Amino acid sequence: MMKLLTLSLLLTMFVSCETAEEDVQVGNKTTMKIDRLYDAGEVMKGEVVTAKFKVTNTGKYPLILASVEPSCSCTVSSYPEKIAPGESNIITATVKTDRLGSGILSKHVNVTANTSPSVTQLKIKALIMNK
Repeated sequence: MMKLLTLSLLLTMFVSCETAEEDVQVGNKTTMKIDRLYDAGEVMKGEVVTAKFKVTNTGKYPLILASVEPSCSCTVSSYPEKIAPGESNIITATVKTDRLGSGILSKHVNVTANTSPSVTQLKIKALIMNK
């Protein structure tokens, strides 16, 4: 009786965890086109730099963004987790310049996805001017 109960529980868990989207499978790599550099130009110290990176899935499988990790003093405010083939979306990252020194700003955002290579580095740059 215990074996039957365990088997039925495992079967229920397996069926309930199936994905409705059969096109997303482990190992399906795709390609993407992404603007890797956002140049904010000259900004005044204290301004918030908002960088928007356009991402287009140029492959035949869904593009899965597993993680989008910013460097210090940078925050990723939004990114899509999945982009269908042929579709585009935006990754938005912000940098608060109030605690940074004047001069050249160079921050990075690492995007991990089902592409080859799996990590793509994006760059935010600006020239911070004193008030």
